[in-house]
Amino acid sequence: MAVTQRRGRRIMMTPDEVDAFLATERTCRVATVSRDGAPHASPLWFAWDGTSLWLYSIIRSKRWSDLRKDPRIAVVVDAGEEYGELRGVELTGTAEFVGESPRVGEPCPELDAPERLFARRVFGLDEMPHDGRHAWIRLTPDAVTSWDFRKLAALG
Repeated sequence: MAVTQRRGRRIMMTPDEVDAFLATERTCRVATVSRDGAPHASPLWFAWDGTSLWLYSIIRSKRWSDLRKDPRIAVVVDAGEEYGELRGVELTGTAEFVGESPRVGEPCPELDAPERLFARRVFGLDEMPHDGRHAWIRLTPDAVTSWDFRKLAALG
C-alpha cells in the first residue's frame, strides 16, 4: 500500500534546491533565546558553504550575547512576494563560535574558505575586511526544513 505524502513533503526543496537557494539569497533571520527565555529575531547577512551557514555578527549585539548564554539557534532564509512564489529554508541547531572575538584577521585556516565566500558575496572583494567589531558564528544544522510554494501549481 502506497503512503500518501503530506503536502508539506511534496513542496519541500530537494537538497540541490536548498543548496542553490542558500547560495543565492543574502539575508537571513536569526532567532535566539534571551536569558529570560524570550525569543529574539534579527536579520543578518550570511554565507552557505554547502554544509554550514556562516554568520558574521557584531559581538556587542543581543544576538551574540544570547548565543553565548544559550547556543540554540534557528535561522530562516526566505523569498517571494505572492503566496504562490513563497519559498524558504529553516535551519536549526547549535551555534559554534569560530576564530578570535572580535575578528581582526589572525590566521585561522578554518575561516579561510567562509571568509573568501562571504567577502565575494557581500562586499565584492577577494579578501575579508575586518573591522574589529564582528566575529564568526557557524551553524551546521541538526535539522533543515524547506518549502517552495511554486510547486503547488504542479500538485493541482
